[in-house]
Amino acid sequence: MLALTVSVPFDKYIFCEADDQKLTALQDRTQRIAPEANVSYIAGACDERVEEVCAAIPPPSTGNSVLSLCSVDPFDFGIKFETLRRLSRFRMDFLVLLAIGMDANRNYDHYVDGDSTKIDDALGNTEWRSRWVGCRRSDFRAFLASEFSKSMESLGYLPQPAHRMKLVRSDERNLPLYYLALFSRNQTAYKFWDHVLKYGTNQRSLWE
Repeated sequence: MLALTVSVPFDKYIFCEADDQKLTALQDRTQRIAPEANVSYIAGACDERVEEVCAAIPPPSTGNSVLSLCSVDPFDFGIKFETLRRLSRFRMDFLVLLAIGMDANRNYDHYVDGDSTKIDDALGNTEWRSRWVGCRRSDFRAFLASEFSKSMESLGYLPQPAHRMKLVRSDERNLPLYYLALFSRNQTAYKFWDHVLKYGTNQRSLWE
């Protein structure tokens, strides 16, 4: 809703939603608050519909490049890095919620010692366990943030260390919930991100 009502709107919006009821509600709200917006709606899980998302991105033309911003907002650390890889074929920045405190840290034993492939899928590799051996559990959150940044670097994105990500904490117990991280191939994007880090708080209410 915020993206639809910024003073300088995007030329095109692409919304992908797996829940039919929520998608209908989104369409109704969008039509009500931004009836002139150019919006494509894609029904289904983004990982399954990524080629439809790609097809909805306007093609560049002579003298008119297309810069996209992809908001990656999962409920847990269930990101599919392969989806980001396919989207990265375009000139695209990513704003990613890394649910490292909410999910990955809480389910540490299951992910590290179990047979879950969730983190493998999120990072796009299976080698992270060998790099984690011998580290302290208290460092797991920062480790995963660093590993994800390295995965994005493999796609040509600039390094984004954990201290330049936005750590958001819970309102009640001040527990770390997740990181918000920007990934771009252009340093100019990080100048805007620096303003976010400067003026934003670490409380969840800012981002809801």
